[in-house]
Amino acid sequence: MRVINLASGSDGNITYIESENKKILLDMGLSCAEVDKRLELINIKPSEIDAILVTHEHSDHIKGIDVFASKYNTPVYAHEKVWIDLDGKLKRIGKENRKMFDEKFSLGELIINPIEIPHDVSCYGFSFESGTNKISVLTDLGHTNDRILSAIKGSQIVYLEANYDRQMLISGTKYPLSLKRRIDGPNGHLSNKSCADAIEYLCQNGTKQIVLSHLSKENNSPLIAYRYISQELSKNGIIEGEHIKIDVATQTPGAFFRLK
Repeated sequence: MRVINLASGSDGNITYIESENKKILLDMGLSCAEVDKRLELINIKPSEIDAILVTHEHSDHIKGIDVFASKYNTPVYAHEKVWIDLDGKLKRIGKENRKMFDEKFSLGELIINPIEIPHDVSCYGFSFESGTNKISVLTDLGHTNDRILSAIKGSQIVYLEANYDRQMLISGTKYPLSLKRRIDGPNGHLSNKSCADAIEYLCQNGTKQIVLSHLSKENNSPLIAYRYISQELSKNGIIEGEHIKIDVATQTPGAFFRLK
């Protein structure tokens, strides 16, 4: 298996996951034309994509899906709860390419486990397994809990939300109080502190690589998130670069990670 984040953040989110014989995109928050360019950068033809998975209906996750899926006849998979929100937004996708699931399912040898997560709309994270390899992507959630963490336990690689620095959010002047409360609430987004707490658990259960994801442009930065989380982990004896590696996803394509 291998995985690369092609875009991450409020301006658009796309992750490419590849197993031995399946090529999948998780979300598509950029235009079809831009997605084509980013796939070209990694030597993947758009027509080679076997499926698009959707976490939820927000535009930074679905912007390019309608055009891409209709252009390349690509099946689109979403939980049946999410399709309720998508029906009025994805209008060009034929009935035969609207795929629903409500539990774990397979695409070829790739086992896909949807994980319901707390957000202000129906939303799902995913784990992808092939043989002994496991990759998880968990963004757009207000908090974690034992059920969610247990579902991604044992993932060698986890793309995990570190959306905001709480002090930056509280002291910022661009967001109204209502939006701050939504972001900081149990169905909003994951803070750097909550992300660090989750990483501590994951590190103790086999995860070797974390990619901090879905960072806010206004209330976080790659350097702030990396430094804060690394410092929090070090308080508990977990040293970045020694016990676990941490990268940060941005709006530009990141690093390819490969599991053999």
